[in-house]
Amino acid sequence: MSSTVAAPAATADRSVADRLVAAKAASLPLATATTDRKNAALRAIAEGVLAAEQSILAANALDLANGRENGLSAGLLDRLTLTPARLQGLADAVLEVVALTDPVGQVVRGSDLPNGVKIAQTRVPFGVVGAIYEARPNVTIDIASLAIKSGNAVVLRGGTAALNTNAVLVEVVRDALVSAGLPADAAQTIDEFGRDGATELMRARGLVDVLIPRGSADLIQAVVTQSSVPVIETGAGVVHIVLDESAREDWAVDIVRNAKVQRPSVCNAVETLLVHRGAAERLLPAVLGSLAEAGVTIHADETALPYAPGGVPVTDEDYATEHMSLDISVRVVDDLDAAIAHIRRYSTQHTEAIVTNDLGNAERFLAEVDSAVVMVNASTRFTDGGEFGFGAEVGISTQKLHARGPMGLPELTSTKWVVRGSGQIRA
Repeated sequence: MSSTVAAPAATADRSVADRLVAAKAASLPLATATTDRKNAALRAIAEGVLAAEQSILAANALDLANGRENGLSAGLLDRLTLTPARLQGLADAVLEVVALTDPVGQVVRGSDLPNGVKIAQTRVPFGVVGAIYEARPNVTIDIASLAIKSGNAVVLRGGTAALNTNAVLVEVVRDALVSAGLPADAAQTIDEFGRDGATELMRARGLVDVLIPRGSADLIQAVVTQSSVPVIETGAGVVHIVLDESAREDWAVDIVRNAKVQRPSVCNAVETLLVHRGAAERLLPAVLGSLAEAGVTIHADETALPYAPGGVPVTDEDYATEHMSLDISVRVVDDLDAAIAHIRRYSTQHTEAIVTNDLGNAERFLAEVDSAVVMVNASTRFTDGGEFGFGAEVGISTQKLHARGPMGLPELTSTKWVVRGSGQIRA
């Protein structure tokens, strides 16, 4: 039988509606909090994560046991797993957010009108940010930290799989807020309410200002279609790498292996490799041999299959799949046109890369591929808020409105126009 820990006593008797109302109220003082006060809360979160290591790992062990019992996939189990090293990484990421510029109050643009009226478009917090995600306790700390620094209250629905871990982590965040003189209710979890809680969160228009889903394509689609709260859509990662005819073999081997093997369960891991026919015989033996050596199962088309140790025939379903495992789909294409056409058909518009020594093909790929992040001669694993210098990320937005790509502090703000006059009236 699966196990759980009790909900934190401070919130255990509150309904979802109560928590949403409390978060809205807490968002008001947080929106005007000084940078120093918000940074003090973040430092307390980083310290609290490390101080609570034993409690966090014990709760995480319960979640992992429940996940195995319930048949959670290897990829999700990896995302769910916390270790001392990963906790240290979480704490370090929070401290990186401390070092970032506070976006609240930044002037995006402005001008002085001829009549002396001064106008300025200024960054302001959203208010209350909701997040729905699966089996990713690191997201609890990442989103909470970015929300606090950008002056937002946050309501978290981290999924049943991480229920125990998230309960401890949210309590760490709430304690840290109080230690900095900020309201604990600026961080809420509704995990114990299950799907009903998620549904209520999606319908909380007026209490929740924006909702961010992270997880499987099914989860994201459900939130996008069911939510009456405005949604910033993050996407599943059917990520492609193209090996152009001119690609260097050493770059091809290193980039593809890193993009697939370093951490296969994450959304920026490569899932499909497209190889120019003119380079197949030259590149495939080394590239696919390196992948097979690392334990990758290669789903290859009829041209690539002879070069794939232990390979299996690829299917159209494979091309559309975010494997999140040591599996990769491989297709040989006639030219760059065919590679781009394949990407347009199967991509989730997350991240695509090309390995090439042809400057013209590189620039054409960057211009014509319509994804949130496009790369030349680099691993797709760089699509990450931390790697981009954001400290952490809320998610990788694959939509085109408001935010696109890794979302950091500025993406958790809106703007308002501030107008200052001295008695002027409109003629």
